[in-house]
Amino acid sequence: MTHRPFIPWPAKVLRTPAAEVPQITDDIRSLWDEMIEAMDAMPGVGLAAPQLGVSLRLAVVDASDARGQAVRMANPSVLHASVEFREHDEASPNLPGVSAVISRPRAVTVRFLNAAGEWEDRDFVGLWATSVQHQIDHLDGRMYFDRLSRLKRDRLLAKARKGGR
Repeated sequence: MTHRPFIPWPAKVLRTPAAEVPQITDDIRSLWDEMIEAMDAMPGVGLAAPQLGVSLRLAVVDASDARGQAVRMANPSVLHASVEFREHDEASPNLPGVSAVISRPRAVTVRFLNAAGEWEDRDFVGLWATSVQHQIDHLDGRMYFDRLSRLKRDRLLAKARKGGR
């Protein structure tokens, strides 16, 4: 299986909130499989459907060392976030060649529709939590660099236009 190409920023699909998923179907499960393939090919620890040009609230995350532990999520939302933050160098295949250190809550509780089509509440900590929050940003039409100050964001985007140098 080959996955769809990553959509280059600033494509509209990356700046527009994605549509809710009404139910889990075989088509949704196939799209999750494709997303996991794309995530593993990067290699990365998460992917949201809009990154492949599909404006649906679907995400996958796998921050495990061994891989193969991907969590499939539809319509994820953060129910609770820790007051303790952690910093992580974040990037996106939609804007290759650049990254930025972003501070996010160290732990989150997220509610989502799982692969069985049931609502699930799950706690994520560390890199898992960072990745889930990064994917939810994508689903809301935001990129990680939207969390930077205007000056840092402008510098990052100028660097990206120069090919990441």
